[in-house]
Amino acid sequence: MMEKICWENSNYNSSDVVIIGIPDESQSHSLREGTSKAPEQIRKISNIADSYKRDEKKSIGYPLGGISKKVFDYGDITRQQIPETFQKMINDSKIPISIGGDHSLSAAIIKQFAKSKKISLIYFDAHPDFITSTKNYYGSVFGDVSEFIDLQTSMQIGVRTPEKEEIDNLKESQITVISPFDVAEKGISKISQQITDSIGDDVYVSFDMDCIDPSHAPGVSVPVPMGMSSVDAVFLLKKIANKGILGMDIVEVCPSYDINNKTSHLASRMIGEVVSSLK
Repeated sequence: MMEKICWENSNYNSSDVVIIGIPDESQSHSLREGTSKAPEQIRKISNIADSYKRDEKKSIGYPLGGISKKVFDYGDITRQQIPETFQKMINDSKIPISIGGDHSLSAAIIKQFAKSKKISLIYFDAHPDFITSTKNYYGSVFGDVSEFIDLQTSMQIGVRTPEKEEIDNLKESQITVISPFDVAEKGISKISQQITDSIGDDVYVSFDMDCIDPSHAPGVSVPVPMGMSSVDAVFLLKKIANKGILGMDIVEVCPSYDINNKTSHLASRMIGEVVSSLK
């Protein structure tokens, strides 16, 4: 029987937030393989590292503010089931938080949310994923969804290793890019204010774990030095969640390259912190 994430405290009908695993890495070109194992591992580690047993009873190590939202773990779905499953979540007014898998999964989810309106896409990643000469893989996600999002209120956070084609596309589209160096220069408070002042009312967050520095998140498929600290990244996530989000995905955790499950545990904590911050 599949292990459920430790934050689960409800059934589907009464839930506010739904956790969905998508164990698929079929569109990844990374030399590091194994992101399809992330949903299972993150759930497993959440129950080992974010919960405790005392007098034969389970106790959760909650975020400081606690979790008042009702959370349900839907289990895993396939890539092909994304449109139907996420449309159900949208119709039922749920906030889905999905766990990949490779980043290409996000494109199908974003397109589902953008069927009726353009959305603000907040894209945390070391890479812009703005390749447009090739489509439908983990490095073309932002290009694949650019026609479905509001470019003026969307932004990329954590970017530090763009290809020439991506630099050109970012300039042409006038996408706001916040690098780790911007955070270092301006400070997390000013960056947070900039983000919350700029995003629209309909916000979707896509979070590639390589946004965070490998010292904090070593188990990712394409690690890049000089990333954001885990505290800064999650601080921004909490501020965005508090303003309101349609949904979120966490992708590119690669358990086979992790060190002492640091990255899987961080992903679990991120989910808890986001849920605790939802308005």
